[in-house]
Amino acid sequence: MTRILFITATRVGDAVLSTGVLAELLKQYPKARVTVACGESASGLFCHIPHLERIISLTKRRYNLHWFTLWKTCLPYSWDITVDLRGSPITWFMWSKKRYIKHGGRSRGHRLHHLAKVFSFSPAPLPTVWLSEDDKKRAATIIPTGQQIIAFGPTANWQGKIWPTNRYALLWQHLTTAYPNAIPALFYGPGTQEALLVRPVLADLPQAIDAGGRFTLTQTAAMLARCCLYIGNDSGLMHLAAATGIPTLGLFGPSCPSQYAPTGALSRWVSPSSQKTDQEKTPIEEGKASMTDISVNCVAKAALALLDQAKHDHSHQTVKTVML
Repeated sequence: MTRILFITATRVGDAVLSTGVLAELLKQYPKARVTVACGESASGLFCHIPHLERIISLTKRRYNLHWFTLWKTCLPYSWDITVDLRGSPITWFMWSKKRYIKHGGRSRGHRLHHLAKVFSFSPAPLPTVWLSEDDKKRAATIIPTGQQIIAFGPTANWQGKIWPTNRYALLWQHLTTAYPNAIPALFYGPGTQEALLVRPVLADLPQAIDAGGRFTLTQTAAMLARCCLYIGNDSGLMHLAAATGIPTLGLFGPSCPSQYAPTGALSRWVSPSSQKTDQEKTPIEEGKASMTDISVNCVAKAALALLDQAKHDHSHQTVKTVML
């Protein structure tokens, strides 16, 4: 029996991006027993992996003591493959036949390609999600069948990455001109801060489906998979939406789409640097723009183009997920 230790990210977005290489490993070792070590907020992504042995939730501690705790937990086992996408030294101090370690910090190019290079995978495997039948059933009770649902993700992990929430109502006016029967759905994470961020959007769009705050990550993914489009800030939810295979439009200001753009054939992004500017103005450098500089017209135009492309893309599959 092959035993794999997979050490991945603390945050949801980075963890989602790592699911592609894990899925590729599971194709090569379909009967492997897998232990995943990740941040507590990301642990729900991996609960339906085939042959999952254990999920170890990492909580950051002073002086990097969380790595020592993980090492003590994993040391008694003999591993066939250890994967460390965090670049820590701990796998060198436990028994393992093969080691795959991502070295170095952030560098140019998309993170998906950096992860693929660790294994020499080419092309880079796209992220995926593992859903259960219960996830699908719960999702069907929130996101109705036969309706055109457009998902919004108005939150992010820090204020600088958040597009002004009062613009979603204006955006909705543009979208419903072309899709008058569409219904909005609002997605957001658990906790008081997320609820406060989404409250004004819920007030501006009273017809919206409230699809946030009380669901697991895999339930959220199952709901996103039932939508026809996702529009939202650079966040874990954006990457989760793209992983399901639905058309995904990411909004970027002070973060870099060259490193963290949503992935997949029907994923796009907009930022102030991607908008047409007056020739006399200096172009806005990537990662140094304000979200307030992204216009409603720009987002609406990109969203409608993406929906139109999805209608004509016969290779597009509404749900690109791994089911149990």
